[in-house]
Amino acid sequence: MIRRSLLACVALSAIAMAVQAQDTYPSKPIKFVVGYSPGGSHDILARIVAKRLGDSLGQPVVVENRPSTGAIVGAVVTKQAAPDGYTLMIGASGPLVINAATYANLPYSPQKDFIPISTIATFPLIVSVKADSPFKSMPDLVKYTKENPQLSNYASSASTFQLATELLKERTGIQSQHVPYKGSGDSMKSVAGGETTFSMLDPGPAAGAINGKLVRGLAVSSDVRNPSFPDIPTLKEQGIDLSIQFWIGLFAPAGTPAPIVKLLEREVAKAVQHPETLKSMAQLGLTPASSTSEAFTRQIAQEIPTWTEVARKNNIKADQ
Repeated sequence: MIRRSLLACVALSAIAMAVQAQDTYPSKPIKFVVGYSPGGSHDILARIVAKRLGDSLGQPVVVENRPSTGAIVGAVVTKQAAPDGYTLMIGASGPLVINAATYANLPYSPQKDFIPISTIATFPLIVSVKADSPFKSMPDLVKYTKENPQLSNYASSASTFQLATELLKERTGIQSQHVPYKGSGDSMKSVAGGETTFSMLDPGPAAGAINGKLVRGLAVSSDVRNPSFPDIPTLKEQGIDLSIQFWIGLFAPAGTPAPIVKLLEREVAKAVQHPETLKSMAQLGLTPASSTSEAFTRQIAQEIPTWTEVARKNNIKADQ
């Protein structure tokens, strides 16, 4: 009886301490782990949101860059962190969905090791060709690759872009060989220089190249035109039944208390709609987006099988 009473007291004490910690959260600085290098779209967005959350929560939010192939290191660092709300991850479709589809042995489980808190932004890809190429529309590009398959190739810098392009090929009949590059900037330069026929670029490198007349955007992969590229039609406008939207979101280690997750979910929704955030996202070609933790979790669960099937069909494996 005494032993049971002691155990009950210990349990109640632990619960009380946990509740108290949640009630006072945050009481110290919060860290955002970013699995990408400083200066890129993910890093810039992380710093924008960090500033907004820091202001509203009353504690500094610092960004820690842990760049690596597939953003794997950042995910592992977050997985191993204490689930107390003080280490969070700015994650993206790549490490949380595409890696699950292309890696046979990931050192983390996208669906078991993290709690999706909220999306922050979404973005399409832009089908891009050399600025002075003869291709003025997607039908032009499709026709050329079918007639000249041996002369057609496409650039991509990661499995995310390769899978998206292979899905585009499947839906259009495009005939084109894959040429890998180290980064999106390198992919863009290969198109601008005529080394490759086309590339599906993310908005960051595409915007500067399009505005600088280095490449021409033939289509955006979203359902509707992107405000940052209003003159570029969607794939659907050109008769291609395909929509691809990738995302950036906020994640916590598995086991993070629900009240903390809900608090952060609400704060992200406010941060995303801040005028300065909206302005910065527009410059990056990103669309602001927030969601509930539950909806974000369901979205990831739906996307992984879809991209896994694309990877299987095209024998795309990242860890070979």
